[in-house]
Amino acid sequence: MTVELRHLRAFLAIAEEGGITRAAVRLHLTQPALSRMLKALEDHLGARLVDRSTHHLRLTEAGHAFRTRAATAVAAVDAALDPQRAGTWPLRVGHAWSALGQHTTTVLRRWGTTHPSMPLELLRFDDRTAGLSQGRVDAALLRVPPNTPGTRAALLFTEPRMVAVPSDSELATHPDLVLAALTHEIIVVNPVSGSTTLTLWPPETRPTTVLNVDNTDDWLAAIASARGIGVTSSATATLHPYPGVTYLPLTDAPALPLHLVWNNPPSHPAVTTLADFIREIAQ
Repeated sequence: MTVELRHLRAFLAIAEEGGITRAAVRLHLTQPALSRMLKALEDHLGARLVDRSTHHLRLTEAGHAFRTRAATAVAAVDAALDPQRAGTWPLRVGHAWSALGQHTTTVLRRWGTTHPSMPLELLRFDDRTAGLSQGRVDAALLRVPPNTPGTRAALLFTEPRMVAVPSDSELATHPDLVLAALTHEIIVVNPVSGSTTLTLWPPETRPTTVLNVDNTDDWLAAIASARGIGVTSSATATLHPYPGVTYLPLTDAPALPLHLVWNNPPSHPAVTTLADFIREIAQ
């Protein structure tokens, strides 16, 4: 059997919808037809992608691994057939917040000058891999690279950590802060795409109360409204000034690394060139 694009789209729909029934409705197919497509794909790969032994459909380990490859392949085909991109091959880079910080504008402008037929597109996605695992980007800027097979990462540079506090708080009167000074504060955390957890603190000074938010905008709003304080990178202070929020250096926290992460093999030939390009500018 020759696997076609429709088989990949069928599998991705099943993975995203969490079941054959909803995926069939989404694709305007009958359930038996969709089940046959899934089985044909599994037969071709010689691996079971979906565990059907429970009431709730779940991907197998092979299914999780294949999902990333399938999403990348489908996204690449869609991009190649996009009439608006004819004559160019954009390099899509995802980020969850703050991109490259102070280097963002310089990188975009210099890349545009040196690679006029290969636009660099920065795309924001509020998820752990900034769109990479869904195949929506060719590479992603991540503070914490995913621990998944089939990906590669290049360290670009490190960023000092900052603490964001309400501007009218007592903490904002200090020139800088240390982790122990935040022990009794409510820590605003973005578990979806953020890089800060309570493990940043030593056990003896670790805060006990966390306020979870879903994205950077909600994180900033929570701090401005004095619902808590947050720890972030210097890039956030550069790109996200916010009324009612003051950023201060956090002097005893380790620097935060920034990586460029991509699937291996890469979906765009210029990914490694971009990593070297960014490092050269940052240095």
